[in-house]
Amino acid sequence: MLNIEKRIDDNALFMALEGKIDTLTAPELEAEIEPLLGELTSLTLDFEKVDYISSAGLRVLLATQQAMEERSLGAIRIIHANEAIRDIFDITGFAGILSLE
Repeated sequence: MLNIEKRIDDNALFMALEGKIDTLTAPELEAEIEPLLGELTSLTLDFEKVDYISSAGLRVLLATQQAMEERSLGAIRIIHANEAIRDIFDITGFAGILSLE
């Protein structure tokens, strides 16, 4: 299960995520982000309460990052990721693609 709380302020999207981003929930995350990409100036994802991300979740982040780069919007900001999530980002190379804070 994935809970998503989103807030848009001046075309900057902030999403607080809670739960697991896996095969079942990644499409839900994508469905929340994708329709807004044309209007966004930035995207911040708060991973404080995310305890797992699978390859399906990583694919959503990669596709979103590529769409943002095509629009010259810079990197997705990931904030408050725990050590296990940061390790996944490091191992997969996503730490060099996303902005981890």
